[in-house]
Amino acid sequence: MKITIIGTGYVGLVTGACLAEIGNDVFCLDVDQRKIDILNKGGVPIHEPGLQEMIARTRAAGRITFSTDVAASVAHGDVQFIAVGTPPDEDGSADLQYVLEAARNIGRTMNGFKVIVDKSTVPVGTAQRVRAVIEEELAKRGLAGSAKHRFSVVSNPEFLKEGAAVDDFMRPDRIVIGIDEDEPGARAREMMKRLYAPFNRNHERTLYMDVRSAEFTKYAANAMLATRISFMNEMSNLADKVGADIEAVRRGIGSDPRIGYHFLYAGCGYGGSCFQDVQALIRTASESGHNLRILEAVEEVNYQQKDVLVNKITAKLGEDLSGRTFAVWGLAFKPNTDDMREAPSRRVIGELLARGANVRAYDPVAVAEARRVFAMDLHTAPEQHARLTFTSTQDETLTGSDALVIVTEWKEFKSPDFVHLKSVLKTPLIFDGRNLYEPDAMTELGIDYHAIGRPYAQPSAIPADA
Repeated sequence: MKITIIGTGYVGLVTGACLAEIGNDVFCLDVDQRKIDILNKGGVPIHEPGLQEMIARTRAAGRITFSTDVAASVAHGDVQFIAVGTPPDEDGSADLQYVLEAARNIGRTMNGFKVIVDKSTVPVGTAQRVRAVIEEELAKRGLAGSAKHRFSVVSNPEFLKEGAAVDDFMRPDRIVIGIDEDEPGARAREMMKRLYAPFNRNHERTLYMDVRSAEFTKYAANAMLATRISFMNEMSNLADKVGADIEAVRRGIGSDPRIGYHFLYAGCGYGGSCFQDVQALIRTASESGHNLRILEAVEEVNYQQKDVLVNKITAKLGEDLSGRTFAVWGLAFKPNTDDMREAPSRRVIGELLARGANVRAYDPVAVAEARRVFAMDLHTAPEQHARLTFTSTQDETLTGSDALVIVTEWKEFKSPDFVHLKSVLKTPLIFDGRNLYEPDAMTELGIDYHAIGRPYAQPSAIPADA
């Protein structure tokens, strides 16, 4: 099938590459010439395991094209995926300007039947707005009601985990398709069924529903995941107070099949799309005259959780951190991505710098993106910005630092050389925002270890020359 992908960000690139991988002829459009230049030179503007290799294969086979030519993109695809960004407005609602502009471009030049697929995460009712915009553009061309220019707007939300997006797309748990029950909708349903047939060979994964329910499903899914995270973070804070071990609690409740083990890890807060989607859903409810009290609490808990690590640091070392240096491991909001959207590291590092500390930070893939976002975050505080340095290895952060702070649970952080770590830190002191290590093991190693909702591991004796 001929497919157009509008937007070469995270969702658009993964969708386009995976659809090309199974044999479709894919045209990827972006108005950002820089992105298109990177892609046409064999690069990828985002980090996602397996994506660059897949794009290279499909480009070599002639099944994927990258361009800024809007008219050519509309002419190419019988199915037009809108996968542009929907950044949050100041009030937390999703900004639909790029979605609606993509729809306008389709309406301005389309000829023949088109299926327009909302792949971006969008509020309930967006498909209706997309339809209205396309109809408006067709009317300007004198084509209102034209049988030749009929179309259907479909909701097909993505459920991709950053860091595992390629595998999630190729082996989906479910494929949600929201579609209208009219003649164009019936035609669109057959086209979408044919497009996704290769993913349903083992068993049927497609869930058909009305458009608004499909739009709602995406937000509800991310809101549920965020709720589980904030619930465990609240429990971890109570565990700190009452002397319980949140890891033991996690195993105890996760063994209940009604609960399960997924998304039950306590930590220093979540970021990424979950954060934006919770805000957008709260805003949607507000516009409908309804308060989502649970999600408002989820968001508040997450906001406060990003301060937990810094609170542990200041409880140990005092509010004034002037002259102290901290090694920070992990910058992206989660492993296997360079996404810095609402990453806890931004709050943790910002608070350390505000208290006078020096910070040496490392991340396996997110350093370039971190440089960009911290330049924005600290643009009014150049003196603080000057005390933040990024290193090319995790070991470089440690030498001469007063403590190690772990913010993201990258695999390479899970089993470091603790003897070496002790030898290069000024004091063997770790603040672990992801509970990577066992407190008893840290005690035996002589490391002063502070985790989230876990017993405080204080070594019996710290060598004077440590």
